[in-house]
Amino acid sequence: MADEFRHVFRAGRIGSLHIPHRIVMGAMHLGLETREDGGAALAAFYAERARGGAGLMITGGAAVSVAGAGGRGYGVLGDVAFRDRLRRVVTTVHDAGGLIALQLFHAGRYASPTAFGVSPVAPSAVHSRFSGSTPQALTAAQIRATVADFARAAALGRELGFDAVEIMGSEGYLVDQFLSPLTNLRDDEWGGDARRRRRFGVEVTRAAREATGADFPIVVRFTGLDLMAGGTPHADVLDFARSLVAAGADALNVGVGWHESPVPSVQAIVPPGAWISVAAAVKAAVGSTPVIASNRVNRVGHAEDILATSGLDFVSMARPFLADPELITRSRRRRPVNVCIGCNQACIDRSLVDGEVSCMVNPRAGRELTALPARSARQLRLAVIGGGPAGLQAAHALASAGHRVDLYEAADGLGGQFRLAGRVPGKADYHATIDYFTADLDRLGVRMHVGRPIGAGDVPLLRAFAGLIVASGVRPRRVEIPGADLPHVLTYPQAFAGGALRGRVAIIGGGGIAVDLAHLAARGPERPDEIERFLRTYGLAAGPAPAAAELEVTILHRGPRIGPRLGRSSRWAVLADLRRHGVRIVSGVRFRRITSDGVHIVDAAGADAVVPADTVVIAAGQTADGVVPALARQAGVWHRVVGGARDADGLDAVRAFAEGFAVTADVVAELEQLTPAVHTTRAGRDAAQGRSGQLLVQGKAGHG
Repeated sequence: MADEFRHVFRAGRIGSLHIPHRIVMGAMHLGLETREDGGAALAAFYAERARGGAGLMITGGAAVSVAGAGGRGYGVLGDVAFRDRLRRVVTTVHDAGGLIALQLFHAGRYASPTAFGVSPVAPSAVHSRFSGSTPQALTAAQIRATVADFARAAALGRELGFDAVEIMGSEGYLVDQFLSPLTNLRDDEWGGDARRRRRFGVEVTRAAREATGADFPIVVRFTGLDLMAGGTPHADVLDFARSLVAAGADALNVGVGWHESPVPSVQAIVPPGAWISVAAAVKAAVGSTPVIASNRVNRVGHAEDILATSGLDFVSMARPFLADPELITRSRRRRPVNVCIGCNQACIDRSLVDGEVSCMVNPRAGRELTALPARSARQLRLAVIGGGPAGLQAAHALASAGHRVDLYEAADGLGGQFRLAGRVPGKADYHATIDYFTADLDRLGVRMHVGRPIGAGDVPLLRAFAGLIVASGVRPRRVEIPGADLPHVLTYPQAFAGGALRGRVAIIGGGGIAVDLAHLAARGPERPDEIERFLRTYGLAAGPAPAAAELEVTILHRGPRIGPRLGRSSRWAVLADLRRHGVRIVSGVRFRRITSDGVHIVDAAGADAVVPADTVVIAAGQTADGVVPALARQAGVWHRVVGGARDADGLDAVRAFAEGFAVTADVVAELEQLTPAVHTTRAGRDAAQGRSGQLLVQGKAGHG
């Protein structure tokens, strides 16, 4: 084995379970657990990742009781139909050569009060901002019954054929609620001091061990750092870890943060690897017991570095397996990997509202029952116009189906608005998405023409193709504000290009682009010391907080709420970071004019005001490109318009990638049946287009 991954791809053990490598696929609630399909979709999701090289996978939380369910989308182990679905999952995963553990879950005060008409329960009646309800305090008899629920669930996991179970005691759920002095206000045998507060988690672990026998692997996921003011002290956390091992835990999986914490823990704004020291401290406390690090590790190479330097035994990666189900196999074979960018938009944000989970950069995630198009018997010549998210995904899907694809991009690089987003703090991995598609498109033989816009003179070129996928994207929306054409007024692409922002910056617009731009202007690009900078910002490391921004930034927008379409799990963290860096947000304004001294407005109270500005940026939305779709119609060639070029209203990258992926079905259903043979041959290929798979950089006057 090459030294590059010698720690990651070394076999390991958790109790009696032999594991082929050191990456664990962490638990994710998928929204498929209650689908009435006999478990087909759930099984297909896990099996595809087992075939892609995943070792031990952990299911999303399976509620040990109705009161413990996190919402309507959670499976409850007392439900016979759910148990049948789980049996199918186990059989399918084992047939695919994988290993799978059942996560035993109780939400406590985080349970939905309306999901099943059952009141949430907790150690004490402490209101939850996350669920918006106050739970009922458990009686001593109810606590013992809940411990028994976990024990029965563990025994059921073994009976169903799972390879292990994981007790979910992290992220502020029930076990955590007993451990924390914030939520355990009892003064009986289950609370009152640190020893009694940790008793519930210890008893659950001991009961699970007794129910499953000595030879069945039990993992306990618990919180190594809750990020809550007045939360569980560090010494108590380490004592709890040692007590869990003594009670029968074969491994500890270390989580970070609660859902109510004011510190982000899994969002893109958190630098990858920020929490490794938390798991390392647990490892030092428990000695030879395997410890699994988790949260914000999205590359196998990063996991290798962690294992090589920290003494930790395993690394948990969850969302990265949404982005690329072949994460392990691709890494072993040194092939491009589709990296998780931590956006949360199609995964965590959907799970919070009982939706079915997917992935922005991999729309197939959660849709594994939908067969990929078989390689076409008729290889068609197709052109994709536009190299943003929709175009990249369409070119990839069509080339994977065996078609010969030419991709045309007007800008000097692929990625579209993803290239702009990659400059924003916390979003550097957006560039990794572009790198992945560029490399994999080259592997698939897609001919990429960069710096090559399609114009009126290219209609004959378009007619040479059997079909066109128009993904030419959006253009910045113009605003009718006097002075918008002054030299110090920029479009948002100009501002993102770098070097143009100076002094006092006023941003006109209140959507996600305006927020991203303010974030970049206030914080500046990412630096090598991002982890230290992040920890000092939140008071988690010694030293002063980072210095204030050099630029004075103000967001001006008409609406009442900034960033209304930002994802639920990330919006609060980003806006808090803006405030921390001194960004001023002025809502409910009307714009009068822009002058050399600033932006003249009428504020929400109806008063005239001037916002001083040396630079003004227009980030007031987008309009669909209409030029290339019109040329496609003029050419009279079969075509589909996808992404922002189809409709800019409500556009986000989730929709763009999804539409690019889905267009292959149109080609299969319509175009392959209609295309004359001339478009399936190599005859007539323009000689200027060069070899297959080449990245062709051409000037605006180029042809091909």
